[in-house]
Amino acid sequence: MAFSGKEAEQFPLGTAAEWTARFRDGIVSGTTIAHFFGKSIITDILAQEGCMGIRAYYALDADNKRQLIIVGADANENDMYNGIIAEKSSPCPPFCGGGNPLNS
Repeated sequence: MAFSGKEAEQFPLGTAAEWTARFRDGIVSGTTIAHFFGKSIITDILAQEGCMGIRAYYALDADNKRQLIIVGADANENDMYNGIIAEKSSPCPPFCGGGNPLNS
């Protein structure tokens, strides 16, 4: 199967809130629950020739803190690892914004 760029779909808030709550219920307080990547790096990844979307990898940094690595993927489902790879996201907590159904 090849990527078309239309993978994934919109998701109802109620289900998203239920799933994120289930995750938060199973972790120690203060554990990273989300990552924010700015528009600029996402736009740069998507602007790469042949990029059909973004793949996200779970990762642990040198301090064993949860991280998320994002990379473009082409139509053949291959990571564009010779292109832009992003990290240095802003983790939640502490960068969570106001309380909402997804984070509290």
